Amino acid sequence: MRSQGGFTLIEIMVVLVIIASLAYVVGTNVIGRLDKARVETTKIQIKQLETALKQFKLDNAFYPETQQGLEALVAAPTTGRVPQRYSQEGYLEGGRVPMDQWGNAFIYVGPDQTQDGSYEIISPGEDGVYPSDDDISSRSIQ
Repeated sequence: MRSQGGFTLIEIMVVLVIIASLAYVVGTNVIGRLDKARVETTKIQIKQLETALKQFKLDNAFYPETQQGLEALVAAPTTGRVPQRYSQEGYLEGGRVPMDQWGNAFIYVGPDQTQDGSYEIISPGEDGVYPSDDDISSRSIQ
């Protein structure tokens, strides 16, 4: 008698279960790291916006008002308190305000609406809702 070569259905099923298990473990680890990377990148973006705001203040002796928003970093405001020594190039590279890592616009609260006369930059986080538990604020970044 000749035996026929090949795999049984059970052997194939065992291999598929092992492959699926490995894919699950690798997938969950990668997704977890991706979420952490998005949070860290958003924090870096907030720090860059803070640097631009500080440069704006150095040139003009005040921070933009809430209504002027972060757009005051790419185009000279024409309403509210108008800067007299606005940089011709603006304060952000690329001529636009970036979005956070989930595609949401940053929220800017100027000194006209804070108790301490400072500002706050907020990312509404993954859910895109402000306020919520996943918000990232310039005041909470070390």
